[in-house]
Amino acid sequence: MRKQTALRVTVVSLALAGLWLAWSQNPPAALTMQKVTDNLYVIMGDGGNVAVMPTPKGVIVVDDKFAQDAPQIMAKIKSVSDMPVRYVINTHQHGDHTGGNEAMLAANAEILIQNNARANMVKGEQPGLPRITFTDETHVFLGGKEVVARYLGRGHTNGDAVVYFPSERVLHTGDLFVTGTLFCDTANGGSIKEWDKTVQKMLSMAFDKVIPGHGDVSTKADLVKWMQTVSTVRSQVQKACAGGAADAAKRLDLTPAGMKSSPMMERGLPGMCQELSQ
Repeated sequence: MRKQTALRVTVVSLALAGLWLAWSQNPPAALTMQKVTDNLYVIMGDGGNVAVMPTPKGVIVVDDKFAQDAPQIMAKIKSVSDMPVRYVINTHQHGDHTGGNEAMLAANAEILIQNNARANMVKGEQPGLPRITFTDETHVFLGGKEVVARYLGRGHTNGDAVVYFPSERVLHTGDLFVTGTLFCDTANGGSIKEWDKTVQKMLSMAFDKVIPGHGDVSTKADLVKWMQTVSTVRSQVQKACAGGAADAAKRLDLTPAGMKSSPMMERGLPGMCQELSQ
């Protein structure tokens, strides 16, 4: 049974890696940048949202999309700061958030990631491995600014970090909060049982604006609504799984959660069924 489970996890991981590779081979999409606060920007388009905080001593970045996006990301950063990128914080291991790591390392930036997320990168044989990891929390101090990365529990994966900008009262959630259909990456420790509890922990932090992993800049009220949405999704998944995991996707109705199913959602469905059966 353990061998079959390991094989299933490996197959899913390779399938996801292939999907991200296919995406990364498409022509780079045009990226846009908008100001979140006077001291914080977000680069949007193509992969996950990239937060950019310029300081007098260098730039702090959160996530870096696909490898193909690195030149555009660097150009956008140069438009708001002449200083080099000093630190990159990866919210998790997926290639649409870590694909630019190699370029950032080549530019002498230091990359930080949660322990589990780095282990997932190693398992997936992903490039651009960060040299620094943390377990529960780490702080970056640069040019008079502080940025805090925290691991609050499982959800999208088992290594999701949220990144807090206390001076700006802004929280970057990675893919623990997105606009659109959620993806519970059960092959990499994601948990539909624990996800909303992890989001609830975020709400104790002092922030006004939220940068989701994908989608428009949002508010704390949007995050509260998302926590409730995750709970609704879990209930709908539970109903779909009740008739068996093999064809649960045929029964899955995400309409009550305001979502439509997706290939990524369905990839995580067998693992969610298994978790909810325990």
